[in-house]
Amino acid sequence: MAGRVDLDGNPIKPMTICMIGAGGFIGSHLCEKLMSETPHTVLAVDVYSDKIKHLLEPTSLPWNGRIQFHRINIKNDSRLEGLIKMADLTVNLAAICTPADYNTRPLDTIYSNFIDALPVVKYCSENGKRLIHFSTCEVYGKTIGAFLPEDSPLRQDPAYFVLSEEASPCIFGPIEKQRWSYACAKQLIERLIYAEGAENGLEFTIVRPFNWIGPRMDFIPGIDGPSEGVPRVLACFSNNLLRHEPLKLVDGGHSQRTFIYIKDAIEAVFLMIENPARANGHIFNVGNPNNEVTVKQLAEMMTQVYSKVSGETPLETPTVDVSSKEFYGEGYDDSDKRIPDMTIINRQLGWNPKTSLWDLLESTLTYQHRTYAEAVKQAMSKTTTN
Repeated sequence: MAGRVDLDGNPIKPMTICMIGAGGFIGSHLCEKLMSETPHTVLAVDVYSDKIKHLLEPTSLPWNGRIQFHRINIKNDSRLEGLIKMADLTVNLAAICTPADYNTRPLDTIYSNFIDALPVVKYCSENGKRLIHFSTCEVYGKTIGAFLPEDSPLRQDPAYFVLSEEASPCIFGPIEKQRWSYACAKQLIERLIYAEGAENGLEFTIVRPFNWIGPRMDFIPGIDGPSEGVPRVLACFSNNLLRHEPLKLVDGGHSQRTFIYIKDAIEAVFLMIENPARANGHIFNVGNPNNEVTVKQLAEMMTQVYSKVSGETPLETPTVDVSSKEFYGEGYDDSDKRIPDMTIINRQLGWNPKTSLWDLLESTLTYQHRTYAEAVKQAMSKTTTN
């Protein structure tokens, strides 16, 4: 760790990072990297610590003392401002970000992603602290190409579907389509952060993740999360595969997505943390445009990969079609494509993703298959004991 320098050759000084949402999927991977590769200290703020337990115990770990867990619900805890004041940088990962909640819990979704984030932005701005705020690729909404006739040649023109931080409009569906409650709340907090930068000098970076995938992502109902609920697409498919059920394709699975491996994405965030001169004032897409598939193609590939890692024969009918109304409830809508323009992050940080879709799926499904097998084993041993 000695003699570490940033992209411009300047020495990197040890810093204290207040990480809100440190116990989640992204936070756990970011904490791991910060502990193993830097001298930085993390004030880990969350209501759960399960995914970072391996970093907190035992006390003999080489980074003991450099990560402190604070069990805080940021909705109503006065200790938050004190932690932000103690830190050099705040990373805000806290959010409700599960599509199934956007129409069924629109108020919680809006409060979580806008109202609850307001004090974080305010404390950073008032105390002169730097902020890295996690937004979402959902702020783009639908592409311009989605509104063109089906047979229009313009649909093939990247200008109509590749999403650029500085050029693409943010197009949402009508108000009754409550699926956009998340995207709208995220967009408004982005605008507020940007305004704090312009008017009050807040140093900020906004991250727009494009489907980050890997071990510990999302939740598998009843295994590493609630028994009820609908996680995001990849965890939904994993859940079906683990339980030998057909994968449910919402409205035929025609939507297109790009997927990026969590370790590639964390590398990008790491560069933002340690290169403030290059990252401040910027919004960054973080995704992998090379890993683009339809949801249906994703289901087919996951079925193949899971068969390889588990040794189990795929079901004769691996997928079934369901309507979005049946799956998500009334008020669901969707974006057609999500392909990130990578110009800005490449120019500012020299970053590019590396991991192929097949490799990231293999890593994720290997982890989930092992975790599921362990959970089933534990459940069976409890039954036997009782």
